[in-house]
Amino acid sequence: MGPEVTAEGVKILGAVGRRFHHAFTFREGQIGAGVFERTGKALPEETIEICRLSDAVLLGAVGSPRWEKPGLGVGPERGYGLIRLRKELGLFANVRPVRVFSSLLDSTNLKPDMVEGVDLVIVRELTGGIYFGQPKQLLRTPWGRRAIDTMAYSEEEIRRIVRVGFELARGRRKRLTSVDKFQILRTSDLWREIAVEVSSEYPDVELEHSLADSFAMRLILSPKEFDVVVTESLFGDILSDEASVLAGSLGMMPSASLAGIPGSGNKLFGLYEPIHGSAPGLAGLNIANPIATALSTAMMLRYSFALTDEATSIEDGVDLVLREGYRTGDIMGGGNKRVGTAEMGSLIAARVAG
Repeated sequence: MGPEVTAEGVKILGAVGRRFHHAFTFREGQIGAGVFERTGKALPEETIEICRLSDAVLLGAVGSPRWEKPGLGVGPERGYGLIRLRKELGLFANVRPVRVFSSLLDSTNLKPDMVEGVDLVIVRELTGGIYFGQPKQLLRTPWGRRAIDTMAYSEEEIRRIVRVGFELARGRRKRLTSVDKFQILRTSDLWREIAVEVSSEYPDVELEHSLADSFAMRLILSPKEFDVVVTESLFGDILSDEASVLAGSLGMMPSASLAGIPGSGNKLFGLYEPIHGSAPGLAGLNIANPIATALSTAMMLRYSFALTDEATSIEDGVDLVLREGYRTGDIMGGGNKRVGTAEMGSLIAARVAG
């Protein structure tokens, strides 16, 4: 459903342009299962070049169930579509905000008073760890099958992602939670050592450490405790998906993958996408939730273009549409007005336009 939700993001950016007198230039590139099945390449070189020549990338989720079976070998993701694109573009910091809109308190599976006011950010490292470590093998021998994945991190990889967490926390409520598996994983021992070292540069930010399993429990039981969370790639992938339960749906979860450390007003190259995946069963049915894509475009305006008012107009537009009772199926509740993908995008765009 990537093309459908991305079209709504472009529609909303058009409304931003008209209201604030900006002109956005769009160039399209192909990535994922569709182009892989036609060409054998999940990420064509021309797509990489288009991205490199752009100020930012808005990505639609990619994938196909035809390639989600064990034993198939190289497919769109093993062929390094999205993972390779992040690597090629030097995107090392994945920023995933988790905001619970007050009008969606009844859409969560948790008690409303537990999630009301939740506003946290998960910062996930993207280029190191078990997804990239070598060796990475699936061995088939006469004596049986054996698989190997390697988790590896360098000091610099840890230091720069922890610094992203500190910078974001400094601009928010000044609390940073570092998630690891200290004394179990050697990479986590190094992670915690570096986090403590970097904390000396940020005396105004409170640093706490949490083991990944303990954090997963706390995230559901007491999510309002957290401000900014920083962790390695695998933990971040799992925990940020878990956090979607707080927001009511994966369709409410935006993300930014950045090539630098956020600061006051600096413009960073980034890739912006919803975290919900391709959901091929919803493709073409006009039922997918485009709000995560809308909120991803807001992140793009904030981080890559330093257009704070424009970003806020999208976030406020989403909030207003939800307060008016409009819902896609994944966040539908009693008394709400159900709309499709395109209708939700148009409603948000209209509120942005004013």
